[in-house]
Amino acid sequence: MIERRTKERLAIVGGGMLGMTLAHRLSKAGKNVTLFEASPNWGGLAAAWQIGDMVWDKHYHVTLMSDQHTRGLMSDLGLGNEMRWAQTKTGFYSNGRFHSLSTSLDFLKFPLLNPIDKARLAGTILYASRIQDWKQLENIPVAEWLTKLSGKRTFEKIWLPLLRAKLGENYKDTSAAFIWTTIARMYAARRSGMKKEMFGYMSGGYGRVLDTFARELFTRRVYLKQGNPVHQIIKQPSGHMTIQYGDSVQSHFDRVIVTAAAPQANRMLPVLQDKEKERLASIRYQGVVCASVLLKRALGPYYVTNITDSWVPFTGVIEMSALVNREEFNGNHLVYLPKYASPNDPIFDQSDEQIEATFIHAIARMYPHFRREDVLAFKVSRVRNVVALPTLRYSEIAPPMNTSVHGLYLVNSAQITNGTLNVNETVQLATQAAETILNEQVEKPALRKIA
Repeated sequence: MIERRTKERLAIVGGGMLGMTLAHRLSKAGKNVTLFEASPNWGGLAAAWQIGDMVWDKHYHVTLMSDQHTRGLMSDLGLGNEMRWAQTKTGFYSNGRFHSLSTSLDFLKFPLLNPIDKARLAGTILYASRIQDWKQLENIPVAEWLTKLSGKRTFEKIWLPLLRAKLGENYKDTSAAFIWTTIARMYAARRSGMKKEMFGYMSGGYGRVLDTFARELFTRRVYLKQGNPVHQIIKQPSGHMTIQYGDSVQSHFDRVIVTAAAPQANRMLPVLQDKEKERLASIRYQGVVCASVLLKRALGPYYVTNITDSWVPFTGVIEMSALVNREEFNGNHLVYLPKYASPNDPIFDQSDEQIEATFIHAIARMYPHFRREDVLAFKVSRVRNVVALPTLRYSEIAPPMNTSVHGLYLVNSAQITNGTLNVNETVQLATQAAETILNEQVEKPALRKIA
């Protein structure tokens, strides 16, 4: 009789960019990895879908030149040379009119603010870009901080509509760290050497990235189980972790990493202590309803149009075809209309037809040249738990990676405490988590007896 040590088995629950990057890092280190994903498609928030006669990203994404983690991953996947770069324009829609805010000259001419307001706004951005100790901002409400730096008029005309667009009334409980992370990322792009924001996209969109990623994981012998929702994870007396998934199927692993958002993780992890479950339940999320609209004609010249008028039912206009070569869209134009909202907002229960009617009516009112026959396709995505709200002293409640259950880890975007939710931060989080997991001491694997 020969005794042979079995290779440690690791499972990752969640096949978004976070879970896929974790699987990539761990499999490169020689680990035996199984990746579970509830959806039949990979990618999570980065997933692609069919709209009209083409496939493109379900939600809008952009890469900055300073996004070194994203760019490094693309190079790992052999796609580093496929990134396309372009300058874009930014606009504001206020009081029924569009205003460009794309250049220094635009800023000087910007009619919503007087010269003193503009000076204070510019000073706020410059000051924020130089802050190193971001934790001090966690103790300050964002409205209080911005009003003090920019003045009441600038706050009400510029900052407040933008905060409400992203956070709704939750802005009242949000810390100043929220706005700092956004400003810091954009300034990092300028410090990358070009002194201007160059936005990037992958030729073929994230659909191409995810297809390449899945093939790479398969080549590395990662067991891919898409279309298999995980129901529950249990710790066995033997020390193994049991995952119950699909149609009452069970598999056993030495260690399990859960990348689901806090509410989903809470439901599938009855093994956690009460205080851990309470901590997960205390994390508040913001969701999004995002419409993808394929059009025959462009709406405007701006990649991003910030909206300050409260009657508009969506919180911004992202004209992807102002960044992406229209050949990617078969000569057409792709626009995203996001509405950020709390998970219990009634908009999540509206039908696609209701949302389409409301959004298209607003577009027609904003853009007089728009015609209903310009719309080639309209699709709606709903995600109730997108980003954990950076409430006051958020880093004190952010869930730790290690849990009370040996061999069970929680790695999700709620642990991003000093950055905004984007692909670059997600890839960085996955890389850091992989290093922690690889360096951690584990129980010796069981012995298998072979005759």
